[in-house]
Amino acid sequence: MEVKATARYVRVSPRKVRRVLAGLRGLPVREAAARLQALRGPLPRTVGKVLKSAVANAENTYELDPDDLVVARAYADRGPAIKRLVPRARGRADIAARRSSHITIVVGERAAR
Repeated sequence: MEVKATARYVRVSPRKVRRVLAGLRGLPVREAAARLQALRGPLPRTVGKVLKSAVANAENTYELDPDDLVVARAYADRGPAIKRLVPRARGRADIAARRSSHITIVVGERAAR
């Protein structure tokens, strides 16, 4: 059984989030959480909250054992961008897009050995 958790409208570009999520896929939940603890900055903390939420969903809704869970899928989709004008030389303007992302983590039971 797979259980997911999503954080929407996170004010970080999806490209940056995907770099963090790439190191989590296929890992046991405890090891993935330990890896996120080792990383610095606010982004691993946000991803850790999503992971913790997915584990809590599995534990409380479906009564799954957290020790048997692995990160089945982890991905970041593009959210809406806030567009602002930035002044440039000679009276011109550029558009600066402040990107956002939707972070989804899916945990599933470890395959029986």
